[in-house]
Amino acid sequence: MELKQAVLERRSVRAFTSARLSEEDLRDWLTAAQRAPSGGNMQGWEVIALTGAALDEVTQLAMSRAPVVMPAGEETDRPVYPETLWEPYGSRRRRSGEMMYEALGISREDVQKFNMWRSNNFRFFGAPVGLLFVIDERMGHGQWAHMGIFMQTLALLAVDRGWGTCMQEAWGMLRPSLKAHLKLDDSKMIYCGMAVGIPDMSHPINNYRSERASVDEVADFRGF
Repeated sequence: MELKQAVLERRSVRAFTSARLSEEDLRDWLTAAQRAPSGGNMQGWEVIALTGAALDEVTQLAMSRAPVVMPAGEETDRPVYPETLWEPYGSRRRRSGEMMYEALGISREDVQKFNMWRSNNFRFFGAPVGLLFVIDERMGHGQWAHMGIFMQTLALLAVDRGWGTCMQEAWGMLRPSLKAHLKLDDSKMIYCGMAVGIPDMSHPINNYRSERASVDEVADFRGF
């Protein structure tokens, strides 16, 4: 697959088939993504790959905490979003949520269905593999950016394999609980998660595309 096609086809997959992914395939995928750019070649990212009983333990922990932490999350000095979003970012975020729930046929007034779907974040949307990304708290903003590049590389390589991914900042809502459960070193923390598997394209959640700003909104061409 051409790189441009992989970029255009990548989407946040939130429904997966029951097909399993082998450790061998996951190792090959992660090894290829290790070529992602990294300032100073520090490679400040770490990954915990979960499946089977290990995945079940994390999802059970999350589901036991989810009703308590929604919507603010456990106390942390690194919230998923700024407390107050200014424009155009607030409108973009709201529109993204509206499109997703429209695709599902769920109104925000239907609180029970709304919360039930939100809780799927903490089941990795039923994916057979969940990744949790770990970073050392002593790292700076540059290394956080490098981890993002690594994650994007994984997402594009997944498309090339016929896999789907969903990058999940929701797991950042449970950083203290996950740190304790996973027995991370004192200086380590969970950044976010990623659901990985074969997309179920019959599900309506996988058949809408979020909007993107035009190039003129984000790029300033000078000297051309």
